[in-house]
Amino acid sequence: MRPLTYAAAASVDLQPWVVAMNDHSTTRNLFADLSRSMPGEQIEPLLSGSQCTLERIVSLGHVTPEGQWYDQPRNEWVVLLSGRAILRLSEPAQTFDLKPGDWIQLPAHCRHRVEWTDPDRHTVWLALHYEDAPPEPSSESNS
Repeated sequence: MRPLTYAAAASVDLQPWVVAMNDHSTTRNLFADLSRSMPGEQIEPLLSGSQCTLERIVSLGHVTPEGQWYDQPRNEWVVLLSGRAILRLSEPAQTFDLKPGDWIQLPAHCRHRVEWTDPDRHTVWLALHYEDAPPEPSSESNS
């Protein structure tokens, strides 16, 4: 299995939402440009804003290096679109065998790792990294 590398997409606060390719008039396909030769996992930012980032992740037999855990500062919602993957959480200790259509919510600092992705088929994920919503202002006045 090939180790995967994770380079989180930096959030860009140029507008509330910015299309990563800065081209609002082009349609794109999430299953396009899937190379059979992938030395590393592909991570492509699709949308980015001040509170969240949406990424397409493509794996082909990639796994998290032994002894490494992801511990990200933002919440992450991940959906598996194609392929298969096994995701392990540190605490609570759980393993998930993900198939297309499965999604998982990972709170900020939830230690997790990719144990396996299909080496014969592309595993395509969407990952939404986001901040918690700020608390609502109190409607009560302090008199």
